Amino acid sequence: MTAALLAAGFAVAAGAALQSAVGFGFALLAAPLVFAATSPEEAVGAMVLVGVEINLLTLATERRRPRPLWRDVWPVLAWSAPGAVAGVAVLRALDAVALQLLVTVGVLIALVVSRRAAAARSARDAADAPAVWARPAAGLASGALSTSTTTGGPPLVLLLMGRGVAPTRVRDTLTATFLGLGPISALALAVTGTAGAVPSATTAAVLVPLAAVGHVAGRPLFRRLAHDRAYETALTAVLLAAVAAGLLTVVL
Repeated sequence: MTAALLAAGFAVAAGAALQSAVGFGFALLAAPLVFAATSPEEAVGAMVLVGVEINLLTLATERRRPRPLWRDVWPVLAWSAPGAVAGVAVLRALDAVALQLLVTVGVLIALVVSRRAAAARSARDAADAPAVWARPAAGLASGALSTSTTTGGPPLVLLLMGRGVAPTRVRDTLTATFLGLGPISALALAVTGTAGAVPSATTAAVLVPLAAVGHVAGRPLFRRLAHDRAYETALTAVLLAAVAAGLLTVVL
């Protein structure tokens, strides 16, 4: 076990705690160090494996019945399949800096649009249904990002923000969607013959237990954030952190 892999393990624990608390953010914290500690292909495979673990823990071990918004989950997953295949091509071909810049700008623009929609909804005191194109766009983008950079969360968060949905249902919807994205991403990697995507035994032995520890640590924070304003503020803060990290990556 190398020092880089150990550092990646602690990043995975921190990312798992963040995802347990707000429903996403695992890859935003963990991916850079996991990619640094392994090859790009193995990093994607390891992130898929640990992501499935974290989402299973969320849905199956919290002693409550999850209530995802299935009208969002199923269309997003359906559209994520072609996006995941495209993401493998991106993983192999596109310059990493250019990809990070594109993702960062896209998240920033979408965040501005989402916050304006939230302000308009608040003024009307009524929840909005997403635009007709929103679910397909979120699915394609999330699928592509999941197999290229493993950061497929922001498109899903932006789909759900500003609609007046209770925090527990947002978190459950994100979790159910991520759980479905895991097998879709793995299948896309397999059918495209992406060599090296299966994590080594050492990588799995380090990351899997630390992800479980992080998940448990993040649960109390969600209970504190489970109010509309506090939760949306937390989601916005994580997205802004993702934008800042992306810009920093491009500059460095």
